Amino acid sequence: MDAPLFAIYGANGHTGRLVATELLSRNQNVLLAGRNGAALRALAGELADFAEFAELGAPGHVRTLVAPLDDPAALRELTESATVIIHCAGPYAQTGEPVAAAAAAAGCHYVDHAVEPHHVKYMFDALQAQAQRTGAVMIPQMSFYGGLADLLAAAVTEGMTDVDRVTVGYAVTGWRMTAGAVRTAELLIGEIDRVTFSDGAQRVGPVEIRNTVFPFPPPVGPRTMIAPFPSGEVVTIPRHVPARTVESQLTASTFEEEQVFTSVDASAEARSQTEFTVAVQAVASAGGGRNGNVRGRDIWWAGALASVEAAVRLAGGEGPAKPGVLSAAEAFPATPFLRMLEDRGAFTLTL
Repeated sequence: MDAPLFAIYGANGHTGRLVATELLSRNQNVLLAGRNGAALRALAGELADFAEFAELGAPGHVRTLVAPLDDPAALRELTESATVIIHCAGPYAQTGEPVAAAAAAAGCHYVDHAVEPHHVKYMFDALQAQAQRTGAVMIPQMSFYGGLADLLAAAVTEGMTDVDRVTVGYAVTGWRMTAGAVRTAELLIGEIDRVTFSDGAQRVGPVEIRNTVFPFPPPVGPRTMIAPFPSGEVVTIPRHVPARTVESQLTASTFEEEQVFTSVDASAEARSQTEFTVAVQAVASAGGGRNGNVRGRDIWWAGALASVEAAVRLAGGEGPAKPGVLSAAEAFPATPFLRMLEDRGAFTLTL
């Protein structure tokens, strides 16, 4: 059997580099893909040096392919060559559809780092039947935003049969956005029709933004939040948690920090200084409920590691029994997957 090939779309971005380095550290074959051939070739040289230094074998571990979003033939070549594609190039409102659609058509397994609910909704609505037909397993938002909360919600609510409300709270400090993240944030902030889930139904339309308080565990404590925060778990969590309402919230102070929107040129070391808590509160209809959280540093690394773990499992035949578009918690057993990420140093898990 041929060794699996892991394609990384948007490889020369910050997340793409983290993903590529992690895959090479596991002695995997990597195909760097994107729109800028010169940047991809330069990165391939850097990574080949890294592989040689780490005694991971010949530079043949790293290849490149230029695949513009408006070139269907190149995207077809990309997805037909790869075992799994990890899509790292946002904003996914602009880049998601062509890459994901090409993967679904080719039967190529797919994971991405999207946060945008509309992209996540598109994948379930438009690509489900084709992915099931071609044998592709496709997992949107297998990253810090979205994926961790989806897994955590499944772990927290395991065994609960009547859930009134699931609230996801993100506490993030020291976040240094990349250029792609800034563009994504600008699109989300200006979005009028938002995806929500309330009273047991998914809706798309205008939403009133409000401030509320989320009870994070110590040492974070109660914090003022922006609600709702537009993240794709409002699409995925209701697929496997019997909740009447699902909402995500983000600490209001996150976007008040001066460096958030002015850090596109920050170093990798500076970006790694982000501190985070992701907490899930599940309230039962009859009262009471459960809580769980993950706490750590470096949201970029946590997201990259989650996507690599998912991709390696898919390539090794350790994914779900049936293909199709799936949430993180539909694709993998939630608590064991979170514990594995904890063991690899992504965060500390409390359930």
